[in-house]
Amino acid sequence: MGTRLVLWWMRVMAYLPLAWVRVLGRLLGAVLHAVVGSRRRVVHTNLRLCFPALDDAQVHALTRRVFVRFAQAWLDRGWLWHGSEALLRGRLTLSGAVNELEGSTPTVIFAPHFVGLDAGWTALTQQLPRHFTTIYTDQTNKLADAWILQGRQRFGSGRLFGRVEGVKTIVSSLRQGDVLYLLPDMNFGPHESLFVPFYGVQAATVPSLSRFAKLGRAKVVPVVTRMTDQGYEVQVLPAWDNFPTDDLQIDTALMNTRLQSYIDTMPEQYYWVHKRFKDRPAGEADLYG
Repeated sequence: MGTRLVLWWMRVMAYLPLAWVRVLGRLLGAVLHAVVGSRRRVVHTNLRLCFPALDDAQVHALTRRVFVRFAQAWLDRGWLWHGSEALLRGRLTLSGAVNELEGSTPTVIFAPHFVGLDAGWTALTQQLPRHFTTIYTDQTNKLADAWILQGRQRFGSGRLFGRVEGVKTIVSSLRQGDVLYLLPDMNFGPHESLFVPFYGVQAATVPSLSRFAKLGRAKVVPVVTRMTDQGYEVQVLPAWDNFPTDDLQIDTALMNTRLQSYIDTMPEQYYWVHKRFKDRPAGEADLYG
């Protein structure tokens, strides 16, 4: 019953002015910041590790903004997945090197975990003629899982691969000209991860961006989605030169370095609620204890 009520409320979000949705998100973010202490401590730890020049007051202020942006983006899924197509076109703006996504050249999009990741996916699948794919992890709540799947497949040009489908199916779609929307910047566990620096701290990072680009004979195009007062700006950046190389370690470290430059422009919109440094190199202590 609780899930059904939440999903009903999310549909209501589609009919409210965006300014109202954002105010509600600000209130929800303040509540979450106050009551979800365990996750607040994760954000504090991440920010202290990645931005050592910030003092305690600055870390606390940035943490509050992170929770607000997280909550606002969560509520925005109401209008992203239930609003009219005209409404979405008015709130989702594609900018930058959009021509990188034209034609049929195999392409992997590097889509970092900014809070607007679903807005970016929605804008691309709605507004561009290419066929897009991404990788999806099932949710434990089946009602929520069905809602998310329906929302992300709202426009016919999008297809979600389950992780169990394996690499071959994804690579095959890449070589056939589909665009892979890849989010490889989380800690997915030590299995097949490499430890490379992220803001100077060793972070377990999957080298999937380099691997998929190489296997799919694809170029890598970063897409950075920024929340704005009008909705979201989905910025397509130029394809990376000389990527991938034959060295997974170098490629993955480069990915993190470039990710840092994107984060530095809007640190409150990155997904700091995730335990990015949960897995440690041998002999290093837990950073979240």
